[in-house]
Amino acid sequence: MSDLKITHQSVRDYIAAKKRGDRATTDRIVAEVAARVNTRTTDGSEITELYHATMHVRLGEDL
Repeated sequence: MSDLKITHQSVRDYIAAKKRGDRATTDRIVAEVAARVNTRTTDGSEITELYHATMHVRLGEDL
């Protein structure tokens, strides 16, 4: 994850929740970001960062 610049608080919150193993919070954050994408209230960079975080951070694993 060190090569990915995180600019959105939602993604920082997602990473922290995922490292703690908090699936309910990660699911809520994903739903909130998806809703913002669907209503076009985000420029797309937030969902891109979230996607990369999803791919690089394992649930319950502090990297």
